Amino acid sequence: MTSAGPHPGPPPAARPLLHIPEERTAALVDEDLALEAARAAFAATVNGPVFPSLAVHGSDPRNRFTLKPSASDRQAGVKIGTYWPGNTEHGLPRHHSTLLLLDQTTGRLGAVLEVGTANAYRTAAADALAVDLLARRDATTLAVFGTGHQAAYEVRAVSRIRAVGAVLVVGRTAERAERTAAALAAQGHDARAVSAEEACARADMIVTATTARADTPPLFEAAWVRPGTHLSCMGADAPGKRELPPELFARARVFCDLPEQARRMGESQHAPADTVLTPLGDVLTGRTEGRTADSDITVFDSSGIGVQDLYLGLALLEKMDISL
Repeated sequence: MTSAGPHPGPPPAARPLLHIPEERTAALVDEDLALEAARAAFAATVNGPVFPSLAVHGSDPRNRFTLKPSASDRQAGVKIGTYWPGNTEHGLPRHHSTLLLLDQTTGRLGAVLEVGTANAYRTAAADALAVDLLARRDATTLAVFGTGHQAAYEVRAVSRIRAVGAVLVVGRTAERAERTAAALAAQGHDARAVSAEEACARADMIVTATTARADTPPLFEAAWVRPGTHLSCMGADAPGKRELPPELFARARVFCDLPEQARRMGESQHAPADTVLTPLGDVLTGRTEGRTADSDITVFDSSGIGVQDLYLGLALLEKMDISL
């Protein structure tokens, strides 16, 4: 009786599942680590695979989460980002993120990193990278629309790459804006609450970090935005969300993380069909121009891609001297 072929060898020994809790990643992450991870991630989008994200809801439709898959030449995995608005009743953050990394030998789960705080750094780092690449070199006045937990991360990230003078805070209510401005001032920023119109009239750089939706008015009017302004917009990360006035697209040059995703779930879902969307990675690597004139209005549509999470996770593991 002849053999049907060589017998398969024993399966690879299973590695113990690595779990890095929230407290550890939060203690390790900072603006510099997040910015360098963002640079690596956006550079990797030029020649590497970039997968679109999936936005869904939980058993209660008010609870939403996104799945952001990613791969590099070293690792592959997926981030699950959750938004549970009822968490405030339990004294918990509404947002959380978990990065799952696969064992590249077996395809099984190799590591779980809780990255709720790190995700806020990661999002702000992408917006700051866009400021670095697209804002005028003499830009000093920053306006931030939004008074949630993300606002302070955005201000600190932009302040790492620009000599920010004034920080103008716009909120849904004057009370929220004043409270956020006071918190930023306590951190050493020259911050004060202003109206949306004044913010647009004075700002060289605008960051939008809100939960605004398309069924509510935009955060400001397109005519209020001055020539030469740069806008980094991160609030639109699911279908039906919107921060900007659609009329602004006719005046702006638009950049994004992933064009097909930006069209589906980013701010650009509300842009005219003929709007050109330029990947930020192409600007970072010199494949295309960013700002071409001081009068350009530039917009970065940041809907969030998994490769950002992957490179941030790898940077955290490297800082812990851990390899998978």
